[in-house]
Amino acid sequence: MIDRPHSSDSTFSSREISTESDYNGGKSAKFGFHTDARALSRLVGIVALLGVTVALATMVAVGASTWSLDSSPPTAAFSMTADGESSTITIDHDGGETIDVTEVELIVDIDGDELATQPPVPFVGAVGFDGTPDGPFNAEGDTEWEPGERAAFTIAETNDPALESGETVAVALYADGYQLATLEDDAT
Repeated sequence: MIDRPHSSDSTFSSREISTESDYNGGKSAKFGFHTDARALSRLVGIVALLGVTVALATMVAVGASTWSLDSSPPTAAFSMTADGESSTITIDHDGGETIDVTEVELIVDIDGDELATQPPVPFVGAVGFDGTPDGPFNAEGDTEWEPGERAAFTIAETNDPALESGETVAVALYADGYQLATLEDDAT
């Protein structure tokens, strides 16, 4: 019968030596580093886990930086009058937040038909409009439209449709991409 070493026997290792390279105490004679497969697997696992963690953290950081929290639209109240004799539309800022006119867009329609050329506020001497607008719609003035201020522009006869007394004028007012108001008045 062959005598086998017991695990309690200190003269034998629980690991059998199978090749000459293993005999060098777990060191490779050729490269001079540890070749214990279990230790190498553990190192590869740690490096792989660290790489996955860094990649996920980068993806989350990039993704979070592209998200934007929707800001709420400015809150403001407006009123409008339309004068058919002078073809002038006047809009009053009745209260609420100050509006940056450079972010304002107006869509004007007369009796359900949009103007061929919309007012490019703020402006001075635009095609389709007579003269320069009043108040913050004038590009050479203050572009902040504050409560209590009045803005006005006059539609030229060359713009279609022309504004005449008795017609219904509707103005949709947008700021920062949000519709702030839809104003309506019958021209006097």
